[in-house]
Amino acid sequence: MLDRLNEAMELIEERLDGTVDVAELAAVAMTSEHHFRRLFSALAGMPLSEYVRHRRLTVAGAEVVAGHRTLLDVATAHGYGSGESFARAFRAFHGVGPGQARRTGAVLRSQSRLSFRLTVEGSSTMRYRVVEKDAFAVVGRKTRAPLVHVGANLALAAFVRGIDRDVLDRIAELGDQEPTGLLGVTDDLDPGRAEGTEFTYYHGVVTSARPPDDLDRLPVPAGTWAVFAYRGEFPEALQYLWRDVFTQWFPANPYRTRPGPEMLRVELSQDGRRAAAELWIPVEADGVRFR
Repeated sequence: MLDRLNEAMELIEERLDGTVDVAELAAVAMTSEHHFRRLFSALAGMPLSEYVRHRRLTVAGAEVVAGHRTLLDVATAHGYGSGESFARAFRAFHGVGPGQARRTGAVLRSQSRLSFRLTVEGSSTMRYRVVEKDAFAVVGRKTRAPLVHVGANLALAAFVRGIDRDVLDRIAELGDQEPTGLLGVTDDLDPGRAEGTEFTYYHGVVTSARPPDDLDRLPVPAGTWAVFAYRGEFPEALQYLWRDVFTQWFPANPYRTRPGPEMLRVELSQDGRRAAAELWIPVEADGVRFR
């Protein structure tokens, strides 16, 4: 898998002066476009689109300082439709405009080329199981919230606190299948998982029951789910769980992500500092047939 990812990185370099087609990159990596975006973001710590933009502006910065081509030629060579749009992107990345950089030889930023290598660390294991589920619905209350990589998500915490106890009790009574209990369900995530991008969050249960009209409902088609069990500090351990699933489990197993909501069940300790969690991620076979 890592060899194929590195081949995709080489292809990005070849396409910096043209169109970087994510579908083509995913084909080189022999996976789906959805999974490629998710895996890249987890391994690189940034969305694919951001990496490509930073690599283009790094190469463009060297060409601007070299002075062999006009600024407009440099802009068009790197996919910018006008000198103005290039100048805005250049300034946002380098901190100075291209004209000033050429005149003064300003200090510029550089995005290094990425390559992926396997590092063996101890003998840690991840507990997981694979579950086939028929179609179901998530029923509860929903909101839009920003993605937070590390630390508490204050927007989500405030939303959950604002749900009346009697409403939570009514929601809990509707749950009739795995994963059991009240869940945090994330949907419509940005493929690159950029921090600050918004997603849809449901606080609810998994059910086949028809919900009352005052509750939100998310229909979910039948499919396969990878289920991970984890214990640790709250909330950091849960955020690290998502990271570890994508950086450790997926590269070592014949599965890939598919579009769909991710479901998290959390049981907090009495002091609220530790948690036992179960994370459900929608997956599909990567060259393996389940049925």
